[in-house]
Amino acid sequence: MKNTISPITLLLIWLMLSCQQQENQEVANGYYQEPYRPQFHFSPEANWMNDPNGMVYYEGEYHLFYQYHPEGNTWGPMHWGHAISEDLVHWEHLPIALYPDQHGTIFSGSAVADLNNTSGLGTEDNPPLIAIFTYHDAEAAKDGAIDFQTQGIAYSLDKGRTWEKYDKNPVLKNPGIKDFRDPKVMWYEDADGNGKWIMSLAVKDKISFYSSGNLIDWEYESDFQPLWAAYGGVWECPDLFKVKSNEGEDKWVLFVSINPGGPNGGSATQYFVGDFDGKDFTTTEEEVKWLDYGADNYAGVTWSNVPKEDGRVLFIGWMSNWDYANVVPTEVWRSAKTIPRSLELFEIGNKSYLASKPIEELQKLQASTQKLKGDEIVLEDELLEIVLTIDEPNFEFQLSNDAGESIVLKREGDKIHFDRSNSGKTAFEAAFKKLHSAPDLGIALKDLRVFVDKASIEFFFNDGELVLTEIIFPTQPYSLLKTEGFSDTKQIHVLKSIW
Repeated sequence: MKNTISPITLLLIWLMLSCQQQENQEVANGYYQEPYRPQFHFSPEANWMNDPNGMVYYEGEYHLFYQYHPEGNTWGPMHWGHAISEDLVHWEHLPIALYPDQHGTIFSGSAVADLNNTSGLGTEDNPPLIAIFTYHDAEAAKDGAIDFQTQGIAYSLDKGRTWEKYDKNPVLKNPGIKDFRDPKVMWYEDADGNGKWIMSLAVKDKISFYSSGNLIDWEYESDFQPLWAAYGGVWECPDLFKVKSNEGEDKWVLFVSINPGGPNGGSATQYFVGDFDGKDFTTTEEEVKWLDYGADNYAGVTWSNVPKEDGRVLFIGWMSNWDYANVVPTEVWRSAKTIPRSLELFEIGNKSYLASKPIEELQKLQASTQKLKGDEIVLEDELLEIVLTIDEPNFEFQLSNDAGESIVLKREGDKIHFDRSNSGKTAFEAAFKKLHSAPDLGIALKDLRVFVDKASIEFFFNDGELVLTEIIFPTQPYSLLKTEGFSDTKQIHVLKSIW
């Protein structure tokens, strides 16, 4: 029998498809197009986000979890949001991974691929991903308890799509201290190939190290608390990892985020270069070192399980500052991440420093490239990577718009200054207008790469040997670049949105 469709039915189908197409186009046109919405930095679809958490690479995917409040655009009861990427540039949003339970809300932590199934929570053929996080019992804290933070774990057997809490949580109880949090876990092997899991834990104003053979039973190892370190605020979000120096020697780096007490006020991340023997972290370089001298790179940590053939130490940070994070002029969402960076050691004299290099994958965002000459260049696009060669000891970089708003970066003597006091919207918090400064660290500054997004600017001297990350809120795009002390030719890449 021949099937036929009536003209009326065809008309209804056509109307339905046309409406769906129009709706899809409206969604596409509006998606991630709010004022100040980052276009090549990760941000949540909606609501509040802060620390990156649980960063792990597994079977072709980079996982990014993050502190998330799904019911508001300011800090609140913490969950773990979740996204994945195959290239660290383009991201796919996934459902919330971890929700609060009877033990508390879900504070910061980490994730590992338990490839040998040491936990017993998977199988040899299907090893688990393990998330390690801090439970924060807000009710107990309100009642005056001091042991309201404990460590729990969850596991996934489907590449991180769904998570099961361990039924005997918490796996590490609180010894009686208010700040006992942010576990960062890594696999450590000694020279003989003997291995164990190491947890770096922020404990008020020190880092405590714990070890485990199975991610469940933890044993205290040691504390790190040098007298000369920065102690302006509570220590947070530690990370312990190994990096090769310029000479090919393995060195250990320990991150400690601190709030307040950063070099330009509020939040910042200090780091220590030294040695770790499976029990103690030690360093002979008694100098406070900062990962980023801008105001807006905080609580960043590295990805675990990056393939050995890749060889990089990959990092991302929260692009904000607790001085004003809750009041910046965005509504649908709040906060973004920095661009991902590769961390590398370099030496100045007999001291080791950490460079933050923009990852190579960002080059795929370059839609076009121009080499323009002159000290004043009209800009026709908002999303930019600007590459400059430094010619003079003192230099100045300025972006401005027709509204009279501007940002200025300049070097005077051995200091670099960044001024965003006239950058656009600044009245939401007085501290936002403060002049920021950075020492040149004795580095011979040769070049400058600048990444400009809708509401942020990131400066990388010598491809990351000195970095300033700053958020900005101009009322209209910057349209004029002025420079002094740089070579005449400027390379400008117009960048594409990742969304």
